[in-house]
Amino acid sequence: MNVLFVSQCDNNALKETRRILDQFAERKGSRSWQTPITQIGLATVQKLLRKTARRNTSVACHWLHGGGQCDLLWIVGDASRFNNEGAVPTNSTTRNILRQQDENDWITAEDIQMLAQMAALLHDLGKASKAFQRRLRSREKSRNLYRHEWVSLRLFQAFVGGDTDEVWLTRLLEGNYSIKDWVAKKRYKKDGVDALNGEDCYPFKSLPPLAAAIGWLIVSHHRIPLLPVYIDKKDRREQAYLGKKTQSVRLGILKDPLDKITSLWNEITENGASSSKVKDYWDIDKKEKFPVLLPEWQKQASRIAKRLLALNKKKDIQKNGLDNPYLMHLARLSLMLADHYYSSLPPESKDRISAAKELSSSGDDFLYANTDSQGERKQGLSEHLLGVARDAGIIAHALPNFSEYLPRLAKHKGLKKRSQNPRFSWQDKAADMAIALREKTERQGAFCVCMASTGTGKTLASARIINAMANPEKGMRLTYALGLRTLTLQTGKSYQKDLHLNDNDLAILVGGSASKTLFDYYSDKAEESGSASSLDLLEEDSYISYEGCEASHPLLSRLGHDPRIRSLLSAPVLVCTVDHLVPATESLRGGRQIAPMLRLMGADLVLDELDDYDLKDLPALTRLVYWAGLLGSRVLLSSATLPPSLVSGMYQAYLAGRKCYQLNHDPSLSLAAQDIPCLWIDEFGTTHADCADANQFEQAHDDFVKRRKQKLLKSEAICKGEIVPLDEVVGTPDDKALYKNFASILRKTALDLHEGFAEKDPITGRKVSFGLIRMANIEPLFHVAKDFFALGGRRDTHIHLCVYHARFPLIQRSAIENMLDRVLNRREADFVYYHADIREILDNNPEQDHAFIILASPVCEVGRDWDLDWAITEPSSMRALIQLAGRVQRHRRKAAQKPNIAILNTALRYFKNPAGAVFWHPGFEKPKTPYGDNRFYLENHWLSEILRPEEYKIITALPRIAPLPKEERHSQERMSDLEQARICESMLPEKNLGEVVGGSSRSPKKVEPKEEMAALCWQYPQASLTGVLPQWQPFREKTLREETLLFLPDEDGDGLELYQENKNPENSHNPYILVEREKKHQVEIDYGSDITAWQADNLENLLEKQSENLGISLYKCAEYMTKVNVLENTSGYNYNDILGFSRYHS
Repeated sequence: MNVLFVSQCDNNALKETRRILDQFAERKGSRSWQTPITQIGLATVQKLLRKTARRNTSVACHWLHGGGQCDLLWIVGDASRFNNEGAVPTNSTTRNILRQQDENDWITAEDIQMLAQMAALLHDLGKASKAFQRRLRSREKSRNLYRHEWVSLRLFQAFVGGDTDEVWLTRLLEGNYSIKDWVAKKRYKKDGVDALNGEDCYPFKSLPPLAAAIGWLIVSHHRIPLLPVYIDKKDRREQAYLGKKTQSVRLGILKDPLDKITSLWNEITENGASSSKVKDYWDIDKKEKFPVLLPEWQKQASRIAKRLLALNKKKDIQKNGLDNPYLMHLARLSLMLADHYYSSLPPESKDRISAAKELSSSGDDFLYANTDSQGERKQGLSEHLLGVARDAGIIAHALPNFSEYLPRLAKHKGLKKRSQNPRFSWQDKAADMAIALREKTERQGAFCVCMASTGTGKTLASARIINAMANPEKGMRLTYALGLRTLTLQTGKSYQKDLHLNDNDLAILVGGSASKTLFDYYSDKAEESGSASSLDLLEEDSYISYEGCEASHPLLSRLGHDPRIRSLLSAPVLVCTVDHLVPATESLRGGRQIAPMLRLMGADLVLDELDDYDLKDLPALTRLVYWAGLLGSRVLLSSATLPPSLVSGMYQAYLAGRKCYQLNHDPSLSLAAQDIPCLWIDEFGTTHADCADANQFEQAHDDFVKRRKQKLLKSEAICKGEIVPLDEVVGTPDDKALYKNFASILRKTALDLHEGFAEKDPITGRKVSFGLIRMANIEPLFHVAKDFFALGGRRDTHIHLCVYHARFPLIQRSAIENMLDRVLNRREADFVYYHADIREILDNNPEQDHAFIILASPVCEVGRDWDLDWAITEPSSMRALIQLAGRVQRHRRKAAQKPNIAILNTALRYFKNPAGAVFWHPGFEKPKTPYGDNRFYLENHWLSEILRPEEYKIITALPRIAPLPKEERHSQERMSDLEQARICESMLPEKNLGEVVGGSSRSPKKVEPKEEMAALCWQYPQASLTGVLPQWQPFREKTLREETLLFLPDEDGDGLELYQENKNPENSHNPYILVEREKKHQVEIDYGSDITAWQADNLENLLEKQSENLGISLYKCAEYMTKVNVLENTSGYNYNDILGFSRYHS
């Protein structure tokens, strides 16, 4: 390909650009280069330019091709020096002809700026205390009795006194105050020193509205206030660590949380501390140096107070501040980022304020704010307050246009290209509808629901829809969030391959680096073998990469150089686990919410398979959707099995967030213009409606689902089910016999299904089938697998059994997944028989029949792109059954003439405790209690009684997406009704909260919030000013204690020893503890005839290969790649290379 580079760089950036481009291309002028180049070479040039880009860098690359055509490929650096086609201006003017600032619709931008700056001037006043200054001098590391931000709040409260906002602002404006106004005895309330009673314990109760907003910014600038939780000890009751999960929350705390805040929400009080020690936290050190007495501080305070007073006359921010989460959280973001940035500046930095030398002189005559990495005092307190105030103003002022400076993906031909395969033509209609709604969605947001069936290309369709809605001249920014690491890696690689995106334009973020290393290793191996080949169709899939110019933006340049933050924020397309975004809504620890908040502000959001999360995770995900609306994103939900109440709940969260966003941007819009454009997409068509409330949305969604139901009923049945009786298991005396009988039924059913669905190997004519057995829990799976091996195959039928679950060392689990992913990709029907591993097995075993069986835990249900011939499932829920069906005939789509999915009549758990809850962990059932609400306990646990025939005889998503009307549901009698009831209770808002529903006149019983209520976050927006909801409704809560185990080479290097991670590494130099011999139980498999393990490789061989591949020692490789999380067990663990880990029971 022939390319032309044009440089519009200045100064040193031009020199650097010339140095790079001269190595690759021939200079055709002082600022232009031309050369033929390969795509790999071009990517190298772009990477080098990016690496050395600075504020004045601006380089465009044009592709010169046939017919005199010239297409812009990318711009590195400042894109504003070129137009959208890569042309440069012929003239320039300083006149404001375009008046682009008029396009900024942030009507609360100045409010955010002024609140952040005022709070910045006050945020660290508490550091003037004797205790804090002593800590800096002596480098103390012990916990504070009272944190400096709480002392700062009390100092500010003292200054405000009983004044109105207008009065205290006027005093600040006129400089009419002295040190006494801040520390006078009756004004300055000292926790732990003064005898505080009643309202004196609650500073926010006495503050007027604007002062309360500033006070909240002060007290939350490190961490948000957290509800105190108490635990009972033997002889006393004491406060647990801050942030511990609370068991219940009263409605009053959600409605007016700030009125309930005391010092205990900020720091744990130490019992028995001496009065003099406590007093030092409140006494000001060197009062004559107190920052509020400094002329520079007073000048800035006066300037900001004047503007706040003016704002109050124009609009009533006093009344709306604390009820406006958009205003409060962006002001907090500005303050926190400014504080982080200014604290990081070294003494020689040019960004230190000009008065730094005078305000940060060395010696003990000054008050200090912080120390450097060596523990030496660094910035004077007055300088720090002034510097943070300046930067908070700069950052807040830059917020409205920060996303314009971020890299974007524009004019991607692959995303606009019409589908050649008729099966995917529905994507074209969806993109066309999105284009028609583009301008409206830019003004009013968008809520999209993609419910196309499994295997129809929802992943690529989501990107096409978001791209179609984006301004074509600016380009799109997309965040694709998923629940599983492996699925995240697969989706990211799929985008890289299908859209030809390079590493600069696509970032893939998952929690574990070892997972990504192994995934990349197997991807590279596949490329080498040709099984994942792809053509570089530049002409069809070319696009323009607008790189942005982060270095020149005041906000982005202050985010530091953490590559993880830059990946999260900068990449035009981000594929990540949802764990990277949820912190945007939590703020429990300082700073973690900044990058994900900015990502939501600057990119649209796709949430994949939202209904596959645990019910307990739905409140956190609802918060995420609410915040996406609050920060201006468009949202798309992608799943074939979305229940109506889940979709409605998410819409209502988005609507509430978007209304608040609109309030801060353009509240003058007509009511119709505030409706949310909603889009429904599936493989049968696309519809849209503008919805103003939940009723309109639910009606439109119901209409869409009815049309989808009619289409699905007319489609060919791919999966048919039948229920397998378990009479042989009833009355089993003990667990050992139970597992053996269960394995026997699974073996018989699997062999019957093999007989019915085996295909002929085109080479040998032997009968071969690939099947999946899904079990609900790992512990019984381990023992059932062992018994299955002992039972063996049957005459002339060889079973190849692969055990797959989450409790294998990471390197083994990754190898199993890679093997199964490659073998079970059956888009080319006969490819599996030519796969080297399968071919070797078939050629080396003489039996006429071969059944390849995966015995797996629920990890097989979601994210695995497998195509199987048949399946058996131990039931947990309708959702699990439908997801499992998505793995059968996934690629080949052969119509089922007879049942190809066998459903066991109940779960194994039933035989251990018939009277208890059976379909939970996993599942939607709740245990029965002798008192209280038993609406979610099933009275019968036999599927033949609790499933309707139409729900399993032909398995589709209909029981999930088109449930019966509420009045016809029976949650105690039907499994599908139980699921819908649980999701409905979790997602839809409770309208009777706070109402009296019983009790007596003395002790009335009110409807109080419940932990599963996801709507609380948008029903009570002030709750986001505390950490109450994330404390009560955490994401990915771990209710069972876990242990991390790993294998490390022994001293001789001849074998591997089992270790566990040391939970208290500070008490030992060794991060790992050898597992005692009596706690490690090596399980041996007794193989029956005609059965072998279908395994990728053993652990030692896998480690040797990865050690060599990565060029690291075997020890380092094992430390990195053999970790596995198991449930804590004092008796130890069972382990086998084929079976994985389970708990040992004596």
